[in-house]
Amino acid sequence: MDNDVVAADSAPVCKPIGSGAEYIESLRRRRLKVYLMGELVEEPVDHPIIRPSINAVAKTYDLANEDPELASAASSIVGGRVNRFLHISASPGDLVMQNKMQRRLGQLTGTCFQRCVGMDALNALHSVTFDLDAKHGSDYHARFSEFLGRMQRANVVIGGAMTDVKGDRGRPPSQQADPDLFLHVVRRTHEGVYVSGAKAHQTGCINSHWLLVMPTMRLEAADSEYAIAGAIPVDAEGITYIYGRQSCDSRSAEQGEIDAGNAQFSGQEAMIVFEDVFIPNELIFLDGEFEFASTLVERFTCYHRRSYVCKTGVGDVLIGAAATIADYNGVERASHVRDKLVEMTHLNETIYGTGVAASHQGIAMKSGAYLPDEMLANVCKHHVTRFPYEIGRLAQDLAGGLMVTLPSERELRHQTIGPMIEKYLKGRPDVPTEDRIRILRLVENMTLGRNAVGYLTESMHGAGSPQAQRIQIGRSMQVEFKKELAKTLAGIESAKQQAIVDDLSTYMARVFAPVGKP
Repeated sequence: MDNDVVAADSAPVCKPIGSGAEYIESLRRRRLKVYLMGELVEEPVDHPIIRPSINAVAKTYDLANEDPELASAASSIVGGRVNRFLHISASPGDLVMQNKMQRRLGQLTGTCFQRCVGMDALNALHSVTFDLDAKHGSDYHARFSEFLGRMQRANVVIGGAMTDVKGDRGRPPSQQADPDLFLHVVRRTHEGVYVSGAKAHQTGCINSHWLLVMPTMRLEAADSEYAIAGAIPVDAEGITYIYGRQSCDSRSAEQGEIDAGNAQFSGQEAMIVFEDVFIPNELIFLDGEFEFASTLVERFTCYHRRSYVCKTGVGDVLIGAAATIADYNGVERASHVRDKLVEMTHLNETIYGTGVAASHQGIAMKSGAYLPDEMLANVCKHHVTRFPYEIGRLAQDLAGGLMVTLPSERELRHQTIGPMIEKYLKGRPDVPTEDRIRILRLVENMTLGRNAVGYLTESMHGAGSPQAQRIQIGRSMQVEFKKELAKTLAGIESAKQQAIVDDLSTYMARVFAPVGKP
């Protein structure tokens, strides 16, 4: 890794990253082992398939400069303002501002900008390490705070790595036929630990400077070697990145820009393979305390599930594209077109509303970090597993079949065929044919192409598949309490009534308390 960015054992960095252009430059000349389409990538920054995802992350830096109130925050660790993706939320207002920033970045990029996982991992680790120390007398929180301070000063990108490849889903980590199917400690020294395993579909990992590895599930005593969390430089020895294919991704390597749909921005996922990768003691934030694995997972997913309001920014772009193609087709005044746009907007705002509500009702952890409301965070993410698909369906409805039968840009530029395309693919006479083609390609990109990865399938499975949210909603839905409410109004006596009301008094006080009060 470039020493001007941050060194693993260094003091505060002298040259923090200040802009999107500086961020892109910070990724050059690293010792990354990245494989894409069977080839070792010499310089990921200049690879045409990888570069759009880097551009999306760069936008997180430029937004912090253009709108510091939105995309930066005052740090209690280093003083001064830091990028909001590196900030620990200290109030419900901080949580809400994260959501507003996420929506705006979705609007600006039309894709996944890849930094929410790291932000949510930092916030979860802040409170979990504090609670770990309180129980075990360890110094994890001090280690974590020192690490976070260096990251804030350097203004780097932190990637979260939680999802293991898992192997046989019916067996816990310690009972797998191959122990490497979950990341685990394979060797210990006085200086630290060595880990092996793999993390699957890791968003933005190659575009990060550091990785935070964490357990992926609830663990038992036999799984203690899998209860490991720590920070690792992206270019650490022993790491291999295997780049994930995306639908239509090779279009980014073709001449021209129209067929890509969104030539400037895309998301990124890769598999990370760890082979005896070293984590020094000062960068270990959980080591063997298996009972805290589930706490870490639950707090991380609580943050991350309400972070999916980022999809509403992407939804804004898709709604705009659908409205534009209706306009270009000359049917923007049709009642059914208007009704479909209203439905798309209703679904999009429902996602945003539940996400912001989860943040608005955030509560204080003992560490001082604020955690979103668990029920509403899960409701938000459960909406996300459904509504983008319907928004995408309606966008395709309004776009029409030409979206998937368009000739290529090469035909459009062809001396003989080009004039035919200009003539026969014309919509409204005052709208250039090329503009009509461009907006159709954008709809294709977001519902079938590269950025459908982030808008659709990631919406389904990211931060846990739908059943994971349903389980959490089921645990939090307070059915017994609600039954007693109904019995009271129906005039039915119940011996359990007062006990249940007493048990839930704390819950109700929090729900109806003034904003920010724990």
